[in-house]
Amino acid sequence: MASTQGLEGVVAAETDLSLVDGQKGYLVYRGHWARDLATTYTFEEVAHLLWYGYLPSEADLEALRAEFIQNRTLPEYVAKIIDELPADFDMMSVLRTAVSALGVDSPWPPTQAQAIRFTAIMPTIIAHRYARLQNRTPVKPNPDLSHTANYLYMLNDGKVPSDNHVRALEAYLIITMEHGMNASTFTARVVTSTQSDMASALAGAIGTMKGPLHGGAPSEVMTMLEEIGSPENIEPWLRKELDEGKRLMGFGHRVYKTRDPRAVALRAVVEQMEQRDEWFDLSVMVEDAAVRLLQEYKPGRNLYANVEYWAAAVLRTVQIPKELYTPTFTASRTVGWTANILEQAAHNRLIRPQSTYVGPMPEESGVYNTTK
Repeated sequence: MASTQGLEGVVAAETDLSLVDGQKGYLVYRGHWARDLATTYTFEEVAHLLWYGYLPSEADLEALRAEFIQNRTLPEYVAKIIDELPADFDMMSVLRTAVSALGVDSPWPPTQAQAIRFTAIMPTIIAHRYARLQNRTPVKPNPDLSHTANYLYMLNDGKVPSDNHVRALEAYLIITMEHGMNASTFTARVVTSTQSDMASALAGAIGTMKGPLHGGAPSEVMTMLEEIGSPENIEPWLRKELDEGKRLMGFGHRVYKTRDPRAVALRAVVEQMEQRDEWFDLSVMVEDAAVRLLQEYKPGRNLYANVEYWAAAVLRTVQIPKELYTPTFTASRTVGWTANILEQAAHNRLIRPQSTYVGPMPEESGVYNTTK
């Protein structure tokens, strides 16, 4: 039997949630260009599209917003569990633990109501834990704010965020909601295929996202930008890394062989901001220099800035702490995970791939030798 390491190129499901075409640079959510959704619509509208299959009417949107508000508050027992976790317990493990604790109310089969509940509460878990680590009293969710604005509000100790920051973060959250059969989404679908509950599937996905090869790149990009520091250091720093055979963080992608449409959308959104962080301007210059040098050092490879690169620029601009980059990515991807969980459950078949044994065989035993 042929073996494909990493399952690359293996089709594991049919889906109408998203199309990822790395050769053409396409990212489509249910018949809509993701870049257009990110620059035109709100988080709640795009979440509705992925969960229900169509963009909401005003009445649909009002109902969804009300459900989000209703489900933002942490149950007291979950808040106590979070507070009892050791200070060195990383945020992704906190999310995994809290989601498991919330799982008592998510029986099979999964529902849209469950998807809304987990998505609505994810930012509250992050903000609650972050406040405790900062020796602050956690800020309660603000029912007058949108999903994205409320997240920034809770993180920033009850300060209402600027429209610029909300729009930039919202574009990031939308453009990273869903991305085909990536590692964490595949994990969620495998768990769901056993008819396990949504909380278990999400816990598995969060555990997968925790791995640095999947969810950790934006923070590494920010480290790179911080080391470069100023425009005059850009080319010397990049050439040194390339001369030493090192990888430039945030450039190249396993799927996209042309410009990452998510990176293009994020750069466009931040370019439209009235007030821009100095790190954004540095990010533009580093991207332009890196693409030019990568063409020089690695001709024909078509290495461009990926979504992690521009995610770092956006998250830094809206003042998300670096340690919350991957948790914030998780908060957005919860929409895609839950949409895939619902789709898997609706047409369920146990996912059970095979492996090829390459180990030694025991010597023939007379006990099982039927030819004698």
